Amino acid sequence: MVKKKVPDWLNSSLWSTTTAPTPPDDDRPQRYAAPKPVAAAASAAEPPVPVVAPPAPAPTHVHAPVPVPPRDVVSVQQEPPKPQVIVSDTRPSNSDRNDDENGSFVQPQLLSELSKKVINVRELRRIAMQGIPDGAGIRSTVWKLLLVYLPPDRGLWPSELAKKRSQYKHFKDDLLVNPSEITRRLDKSTIYESEGWKCESSGFLSRSEITHDEHPLSLGKSSIWNQFFQDSEIMEQIDRDVKRTHPDMHFFSGDSSFATSNQEALKNILIVFAKLNPGIRYVQGMNEILAPLYYVFKSDPDEEFSVSAEADTFFCFVELLSGFRDNFCQQLDNSVVGIRSTITRLSQLLKEHDEELWRHLEVTTKVNPQFYAFRWITLLLTQEFNFADSLHIWDTLLSDPDGPQETLLRVCCAMLILIRRRLLAGDFTSNLKLLQNYPPTNISHLLYVANKLQM
Repeated sequence: MVKKKVPDWLNSSLWSTTTAPTPPDDDRPQRYAAPKPVAAAASAAEPPVPVVAPPAPAPTHVHAPVPVPPRDVVSVQQEPPKPQVIVSDTRPSNSDRNDDENGSFVQPQLLSELSKKVINVRELRRIAMQGIPDGAGIRSTVWKLLLVYLPPDRGLWPSELAKKRSQYKHFKDDLLVNPSEITRRLDKSTIYESEGWKCESSGFLSRSEITHDEHPLSLGKSSIWNQFFQDSEIMEQIDRDVKRTHPDMHFFSGDSSFATSNQEALKNILIVFAKLNPGIRYVQGMNEILAPLYYVFKSDPDEEFSVSAEADTFFCFVELLSGFRDNFCQQLDNSVVGIRSTITRLSQLLKEHDEELWRHLEVTTKVNPQFYAFRWITLLLTQEFNFADSLHIWDTLLSDPDGPQETLLRVCCAMLILIRRRLLAGDFTSNLKLLQNYPPTNISHLLYVANKLQM
């Protein structure tokens, strides 16, 4: 069998630079940090000062996040780098310097499309795939359209939103209630006669009037108390996970009333979802998928949308999870639609585009892709990058007409290819540590490579 070579476009010197040896400790910036102010971003975009390398040891070559340069400077950048210059993985790239320019280019297009009476969702996907700029509530509106929560016809928005938000309120009223409250309501209903609403008693039921299913010690399947005690275990797990969600972000963590209200909203959504979906209920990690949606919708500058972020997030969460729900169903783990099958597809995708790297990882060093890809896929890469970069990746995931699942696999494959030289030089231990603690990278560059894998 002829060994498949790495694509020519990936062998270009533009995709790699000479870098310093990786330090033993992980110097990644704190995860979940809030987006940096514009002033800080501007200062970070200044050209780096070259560092003269010591005579030994020889520098290690890795794939640095270098974007595609303009055509008029390709010939200059294709020259081999001088051996005495070391460029770090986190050096500013052309795409970093042009983030503001790209945002100023995309934002008018998005605003123009969103202002139409009937929005062309196909065109909206094309524009949003380039990345949605922060501010002005653009990402909030675009995500709701991409997740089919808002219809393309703007004239239908008020009625659709009112209907969905009312429906969520009914869900909460029916599902987030203690059995004691249900019993109290039943008690209250017995003190009135059907004719004339005449009071019969003080409202207390006699022991003979309490049915078996209404007794707190009942173990019957239809017992509201038995169901409540089963649900309480899930609610305790949800409470623990929500409190651990993005602990370095004041939006989700801390003693402020704002953070507390946000945590309560996340818990409400997850509990309602678990009760409405008994086949899946709640699985650890769902809180990490829920957090970006709620953050974006709650941060909408339009107060009308911000105050209803909980209801809007619930329906968008349900829609997003519908494409990944099989990954959370343990009974389907070994089926053709389960998480193991999805990981196998990632392995096949890597073998198709870079057989040398695939063979080194899975045959030579025996790094099972489940050791790292399980978290990548089930949590939609929310744990591998900082929060702002995760939102950028999600812009592309939600915009792809092929669906987020296929795009996610291409992004995961691109993550492997971008650090292929370090992986090819590593053994089982070093490669596993690298893949479970993915190094900082340029997200625009990563998404560009992922898009090339589609060709």
